Amino acid sequence: MSLKQTVTLLQARNGINSVKQRASSWWSGVQMGPPDVILGVTEAFKRDTNPNKINLGVGAYRDDNGKPYILPSVRKAEEQMRAKNLDKEYAPISGLSDFCKRSIELALGEGADVVANGLNATIQGISGTGSLRVGAAFLSGFFPGNKVVYIPSPSWGNHTPIFKHSGLDVKTYKYYDPKTCGLDFAGAVDDISKIPEKSIVLFHACAHNPTGVDPTKEQWAELSQLVKNKNLFPYFDMAYQGFATGSIENDAYAVRLFIKEGHRVALAQSYAKNMGLYGERAGAFSIVGSSKDEADRVMSQIKILIRALYSNPPINGARIVSEILGDANLKKQWLQEVKGMADRIISVRQNLRDNLKKEGSTRNWEHITNQIGMFCFTGLTAPQVEKITKDFSVYLTKDGRISMAGVTSKNVGYLANAIHAVTK
Repeated sequence: MSLKQTVTLLQARNGINSVKQRASSWWSGVQMGPPDVILGVTEAFKRDTNPNKINLGVGAYRDDNGKPYILPSVRKAEEQMRAKNLDKEYAPISGLSDFCKRSIELALGEGADVVANGLNATIQGISGTGSLRVGAAFLSGFFPGNKVVYIPSPSWGNHTPIFKHSGLDVKTYKYYDPKTCGLDFAGAVDDISKIPEKSIVLFHACAHNPTGVDPTKEQWAELSQLVKNKNLFPYFDMAYQGFATGSIENDAYAVRLFIKEGHRVALAQSYAKNMGLYGERAGAFSIVGSSKDEADRVMSQIKILIRALYSNPPINGARIVSEILGDANLKKQWLQEVKGMADRIISVRQNLRDNLKKEGSTRNWEHITNQIGMFCFTGLTAPQVEKITKDFSVYLTKDGRISMAGVTSKNVGYLANAIHAVTK
């Protein structure tokens, strides 16, 4: 091989190595992210071989046998849909119109003035998470005040990343009192009263996640007046309508009160819990405007945002929701079923409290039955959580939150014994 050929070959090899080096270094700076807290609990649960193990981390409803529950009304709706031989065409950018109309009517009540006067801009979102994200994107681009969202402390773990990823800052206001395992209403009022005007404040409409602690109707009225006096913009996350108390009216009380008192709110809805449509990703986002023209302009901008985010929402889950809410018999059946789910959770709370008393615990466990919805802040400390997992194979998050849906008539006695053992 000549000297020229050797040089050419070396250059070629160096070039290839250089390209390989550049190509392999694109993501060398990417750090390993922390695992999801809830998924981590579930993975640890799966590895455990204890036959008495209990997973209290999952945020999905389970029946009394610990199995996923598909509502009979959902099955019936699917049967009716198959008989219609529906197509699989794209949904409009804003989603199925019947779904949007029925969703806002479920939230505000049939015949609500907001809907009758066309004051709402409502779109179909990708369950509660996607609906919150669309709302966050709109507020980031168009909110005419402080681009800061104040959320309760603690709040659903996904709230902060959703808002931050949308370009909004996130701050907190006092909400939960660990001493009482209840609402720190005085602290909430004090903190909210200090929020700069023209800021965004987030409220859980019902069944606060993760604490299960909700304001009373009287406290909601006081919060409404405070928000109005401070000129704040209320953003409601309503992921559990009907699932909290078994009444869609009771669970929508705060949203309807704020609307009645003249607030122009943002609202995210989810059908994951109250219809068991976890994997269907059916939800809605609404903004209530001051006029139909304003609502139309808001809608136009939200559609532009959606077009760049995911273009069109999925149709199957929205069709199921529309079928149920649009059929009087199916809706009646669904309302009975969602009340049945709520009643089971309420009864499980009482059963756990009774079993703790039976174990001889002298601690005050009233908060278990005072709290509401799927989750309960037990008051267990991080060391107690570690001990109950190690000694009894009871899996929950480190903050002591348990999913009441994971408690059944078969394991409640074992759970009460475990809680008593680590807290006595």
